[in-house]
Amino acid sequence: MTQGMGAGKPGEGKDATRRIRVWDRPTRIFHWLLVILFVVCFISGRQERFDIHIVAGQALLVLVVARVLWGLIGSETSRLRRLVRSPAEIAAYLRVVFRREPDRHAGHNPLGGLSVLAMLAALLAQTGLGLFAADVDGLHEGPLSFLVTYDLAREAAELHGLVVDILLVLVGLHLAAVAFHLLYKRENLTGPMVTGHADVAEKFEAPRFAPDSRALLVLAVAVVAVVGGIELASRVL
Repeated sequence: MTQGMGAGKPGEGKDATRRIRVWDRPTRIFHWLLVILFVVCFISGRQERFDIHIVAGQALLVLVVARVLWGLIGSETSRLRRLVRSPAEIAAYLRVVFRREPDRHAGHNPLGGLSVLAMLAALLAQTGLGLFAADVDGLHEGPLSFLVTYDLAREAAELHGLVVDILLVLVGLHLAAVAFHLLYKRENLTGPMVTGHADVAEKFEAPRFAPDSRALLVLAVAVVAVVGGIELASRVL
């Protein structure tokens, strides 16, 4: 995802830079686990290995729920509110996005923020629908498919497949944006998601970071909410 956050107008004051930490460890781990789980879910689904697909899908849902919670109480650059920018900020960024120079932002830029929101929403929809989906023969079912009728379970399965196609488009746009920044703007966006550090414009203040222990608590809550919720529904209903 393209990146940027902070005060000031896009494109201004980029000559003076400094290297700072922009991404915390939980966000970086989330990013790469998300890549792995999405690939596992996609391949296992295409190969009809639903024994793997269902487990990986639930793990992916846990991860996305944890990311949403981290977006509420986590580090500054990971907050969901940082992803929502005003139309004026988006328009200002669009006017300078094709300048052949690095953006040097500390976080997600206005377009990157929209990309993150779109992918999180699509992932929540995909994994949520998968819980209720069932195949035509009823041989492979999501863990909560018993809560709905067969027709609704089949509709959930069809929508589940549709959202996968939407996600593939979003992933393609994401990879294209990374390549655009690397080849055209001479800015490596992948490196900071590995090391956590990036060269940013002087105008950006160093972000505040939440402790890793808070991320472990968030992950525990997500596990209880998803896995515990599925288990509770299976036992009670």
